[in-house]
Amino acid sequence: MDSLTQIVLGAAMGEVVLGKKIGNRAILWGAVAGTIPDLDVFIKFFTDPITATEMHRGFSHSLVFCLLASPLFAWLALKIHKKRDATFRNWTFLFFLALVTHPLLDMHTTWGTQFFWPFEIKITYKNIFVVDPLYTIPFLICVIAVMFHRRTNPRRQRINNIGIIISTSYMLLTFVFKWIGIKTFEKNLSDQHISYVEMDTKPTPFNSLLWNAQVETEKGYKFAYYSLLDSKSEIEFSHEFSKNHHLIADIKKHKQIEQILKIADGWYVVEEDGSDLIFTDLRFGQFGMDVNESPFIWKYKITRHENKEATVTRLKPKIDNMGEVIGELWNRMKGN
Repeated sequence: MDSLTQIVLGAAMGEVVLGKKIGNRAILWGAVAGTIPDLDVFIKFFTDPITATEMHRGFSHSLVFCLLASPLFAWLALKIHKKRDATFRNWTFLFFLALVTHPLLDMHTTWGTQFFWPFEIKITYKNIFVVDPLYTIPFLICVIAVMFHRRTNPRRQRINNIGIIISTSYMLLTFVFKWIGIKTFEKNLSDQHISYVEMDTKPTPFNSLLWNAQVETEKGYKFAYYSLLDSKSEIEFSHEFSKNHHLIADIKKHKQIEQILKIADGWYVVEEDGSDLIFTDLRFGQFGMDVNESPFIWKYKITRHENKEATVTRLKPKIDNMGEVIGELWNRMKGN
């Protein structure tokens, strides 16, 4: 999830382990540890953008990394706080808990995490958007409140536990919302006699009420939205976007093509653009509420060369009407 949320979660874990012994220092170190896995974003300075994208949420979000890094950071913290009443074992547990909860939280988002690296599978539940104020804000308020209490005050631990309980309860509630969305989409697909191969659902930005469905058919994909506040039971699905996977059949073994195929995880369409090809990763959805016309967010341009090689370039989305799109999102979330 976003950096602020990971800081809050890490801080709360620091308080759980060492709050009684070292007070706000535990919160500080937990917050620092909570951000460490996301330092993999700096991979982009040492490799190409596509490889950096492929490696994101890989090793640094794995159980292996948490096990290896926690004693190293514990040794550093112990050197800095020699006179504090905390052992190497205490510090190791603090860093492990703050580190491991980061990828465990990221599993709930669209991108997921390669938690069992070096195995390549990414675990993703897609039940919460990467930024969700209802998860973060109450949790943040509780962590801030904790910092204004002495470490020996029993209210400190109670407030921290309240923050953890509220955020965890909300996370569990999003699974219920997702299940309702799935059942509603499935019913509408059946009622409208739409045959499909697979369906994927995810929440829309900043909320867990409005859900997006991506439906794979034999030849293409359909898209739709459903809000838990909808008054109408019938869902309108988009026209079918053709897969056109055959357009890259002759270059599928090219390294960069293999990389973007892995990133897209099977959810992509290909279009011709003059002599080039446009590869669209569908998992990150559209920029707007019009399932037929809104542009897709994540695209690559594939340029073919005479020697049967290809160059892949990430196309940055044009975001020039953010306020209008947020307004559309808000109106659609309130129901049809």
